[in-house]
Amino acid sequence: MTVTVAIPCYRSADTIAAVVAEVKKEILLRDGADYQFVLVNDCSPDDTFGVIRSLAESDKKIVGVSLSRNCGQEAATLAALPFVSGDVCVFMDDDGQHPADEIYKLVDKVTEGYDLVYGRFYEKHHSAGKKMFSRIHNAISEFNGTKIKGVALSSYFALSKFCAKQLVNYRSPFVSRGGYMMAVTAKVANVDISVHRERISGSSSYTFKKMMAMWTSSFTNFTMKPIRAATGIGALTAVAGFIYGLYLIIRKLVNPDVALGFTSIMAVMLLLGGLIMIMLGLLGEYIGRTYMTVSNMPQYVVRETLNAGGDDIRNG
Repeated sequence: MTVTVAIPCYRSADTIAAVVAEVKKEILLRDGADYQFVLVNDCSPDDTFGVIRSLAESDKKIVGVSLSRNCGQEAATLAALPFVSGDVCVFMDDDGQHPADEIYKLVDKVTEGYDLVYGRFYEKHHSAGKKMFSRIHNAISEFNGTKIKGVALSSYFALSKFCAKQLVNYRSPFVSRGGYMMAVTAKVANVDISVHRERISGSSSYTFKKMMAMWTSSFTNFTMKPIRAATGIGALTAVAGFIYGLYLIIRKLVNPDVALGFTSIMAVMLLLGGLIMIMLGLLGEYIGRTYMTVSNMPQYVVRETLNAGGDDIRNG
C-alpha cells in the first residue's frame, strides 16, 4: 500500500525537510508500505520552494508544487490533490506539530472503510485566541450542517482514494473543504492522537483576517441555513413591531394625553435598520459568491511543479 502525505507549506524552509524525513522513516517501518509526498509551496516569502526543490531532486517520490500567489491553507490543500497517487492520502502541517509516529492511526482507520478521518488531539499547543477561534469555527460548522456533530476537526486528517478523487471536482473559489466532503460522504470518523507537539521553529501564520475568511466560507457555503435564519429573524421582528405598534395605539386610545416617545421610535427604527442592513449584507454575500463562482475564478494557480510528470501544471 502506498501512503501519500500532502503538506501545504508556508514559511517552512527551516522545518519541512525534518518533517519529510521523519514521516518517510515512519511509513517505511511497515512491511510492504511505500510513500509519496506532495509538498505545496503556498507562495512562501522565504526559501521554502528551494528546500522542496532539493528534496524533489534527491527523491523522485516527492512531488513539488508552487502556487503563483498565497491562497491560504485550504486552497493549498486542494492544490495537492491532482498529484495524489497513493491508496490513502494523509494531510499534515509543515511545522512538526503533528506526530509522524501516529500516522498509521489515520491510515488504518481509512482502510477499515472510512472516507475521511480526523486526528483528535487531547491538548493542542496553540494560543488561547486560536483555540477560541477553533471552537467558534466548530460551532458554526455544526450549526449550518457542514460538520457532523461530535466529530472534531483538525488539519491532521486522512482521505480515502474515493474521497480524494471527489474533492478534485470541487471548483468553488470560496473554499470550504470540510463542508464539501461532508456533502460527499457520511463515513467520517475521529482517531485519538496522543500529543500535539511544539513547533520545530517559527510561529503560526493564521491571522485574524484568515480566520474571518474561513468563518465566512463555513457560514455561507453548502447551506441555506444562514439566510433562512435571517428570514426567521425578520419575521419575528415584524411580529414584534406589529405588537408594539398595537400597544402604542391602544395606549393612545386609553389615555389621549400620553405623548408618543421620540426615543422609543428612534430605537425601533435603528433596530429595524440594523436588521435590514445585516440581511442585505448576507444576501449580497450569497449573490457575490455565486457571481464569482460562475465567473470561473480559480481556487489557485500553479506556477511550477517538480516530479509531477513532464510539464504538467494543473490549476484549480
